[in-house]
This record gives sequence, C-alpha cells and structure tokens, in this order.
Amino acid sequence: MENEIKAVIAKIRPILQSDGGDLEFVSFDAQTGIVRVALKGRCGGCPAAQMTLKAVIERKIMQEVPQVKGVERV
Repeated sequence: MENEIKAVIAKIRPILQSDGGDLEFVSFDAQTGIVRVALKGRCGGCPAAQMTLKAVIERKIMQEVPQVKGVERV
C-alpha cells in the first residue's frame, strides 16, 4: 500500500517542486486510511497549502488508492 501511495506522490511532486515546494510521505495508518505527508520548501509556509493539500494531493491519492480515506499534514 505504501508503495502505491509513494508512486502517486512521485507524480505530484514535480508540480510542487516547480513552485519551490516539495511533498514528502510520512506514514500511512491502515486502520484509519489516513496518509500523513509533510509539505516542504515554499509549500511549508504557503497560505494556500491547506487548499493544495485537499484539492490536489488528497484528491489524487484517493483517486488512485481507494483504501486511502484522507490526507493530513504533519
């Protein structure tokens, strides 16, 4: 499961990196279906980070890995 999540994150990272940010997988809780990620670089302090997390990162991961129920920032 983690490898599937990391593969999706690998697809998303170049988009964030092009704006000076980055995304890092932290953990996956199989019981709750929650993925935890860290936003790095410019994304770490960006006022739109929460919107990016929900509208882009969470949506894409949940589309490609149906077992994921949500994504949280650490």
